[in-house]
Amino acid sequence: MPGPNGAAGQHQEEERNVRMTIGRLAEITGVPASAIRYWERHGLLPAPERESGQRRYPPEAAERITVLRKCQQAGLTLVEIREFQRDQPHREAMIRAKITEIEQRMVDLDHAHQLLTHAVKCSEEDIVKCPKFREQMAGW
Repeated sequence: MPGPNGAAGQHQEEERNVRMTIGRLAEITGVPASAIRYWERHGLLPAPERESGQRRYPPEAAERITVLRKCQQAGLTLVEIREFQRDQPHREAMIRAKITEIEQRMVDLDHAHQLLTHAVKCSEEDIVKCPKFREQMAGW
């Protein structure tokens, strides 16, 4: 007899309990199996259960991989990602340091944007001799 959610609820529960192979996980996340194994070895992904010696991943492993990829795209190193996954007191210091680093990079990128925007419009043969360029540089 189906539970309180009926047959649909039972089917959803079964889907959550389905374990997938590393090949399937690689396919749905777009991450090579070698990267998944590497992340496991370095503690970024929990070790999966095994069936007949094969890794079997729960559906939430795909979500964790998505988070890992987004963290990498955001510029976090593997060490920082490991810290990011720890409990609140441990990760907070890393996050605060990373925010400071990102804010500095944003300032640097803004300066680069200003420089390049000016350089593309500048009529000076030698950009370093341009008074406006020199003024911008002095202001940084």
